[in-house]
Amino acid sequence: MDTPLKDKGPEHIDFVVIRENSGGIYTGMGGVAQKGTQNEVATQVMVYTRPVVDRCLKYAYEFTKKRNSKKKMLTLVHKNNVLTNCGDLWVRAHKEMGDKYYKDIKQDYAHVDATTMWFVKNPEFFDVIVTENLFGDIITDLGAMIQGGMGIAAGGNINPEGVSMFEPIGGSAPKYTGKNVINPLAAINAGAMMMDTLGETKMAKSIDNAVTAALASGKIKSMSAGKMGMGTKEMGDFVASLVK
Repeated sequence: MDTPLKDKGPEHIDFVVIRENSGGIYTGMGGVAQKGTQNEVATQVMVYTRPVVDRCLKYAYEFTKKRNSKKKMLTLVHKNNVLTNCGDLWVRAHKEMGDKYYKDIKQDYAHVDATTMWFVKNPEFFDVIVTENLFGDIITDLGAMIQGGMGIAAGGNINPEGVSMFEPIGGSAPKYTGKNVINPLAAINAGAMMMDTLGETKMAKSIDNAVTAALASGKIKSMSAGKMGMGTKEMGDFVASLVK
């Protein structure tokens, strides 16, 4: 049986996920009662305030407006049919901000479970996705694999008013230290994302074009560590040689 992604190319897989990264269920609110007993109860609370939601949505709308895409569509991903309180807050805030300030951007909504299906079945449907912390954590890993794997996927923890941090979406891999086998494209793409965020759009585009040219060259055999057909240093030098 064929995978739905079999005939999908770069023109079909071109979307961005913006994940709120300071609230939600990861804030540590909750607790445990009667731990270790047959009656143990554990709770983990999803918490969002309107200012936190609005801050994320504003960034997402502005990003969608500036992004070089014909769709100009911002999809909110949540699970408001079950998470009725936090979900309702996100849905209302999304609509109110879009209706008031971003009438030229199409508003869309998708449940998170359906989103994972559509990522694989019809990734070309999406343009920019905005979501809360937990759901963003999950769907960005799936998105990374759809585009080619952790070796090429980059991400950033972005503070529009302060210091931001950019990194390969897979994080660190200490077991590969010093072995010259890791795919550096994710780190290179993170650098391009950093340049774009800092306003160095020409440099960001040059790096992006160099990565694209490297992938199109046929010299890179795989995105997987140790299977690229060249080492980490050699691939980094190869991409650097293509920057114009």
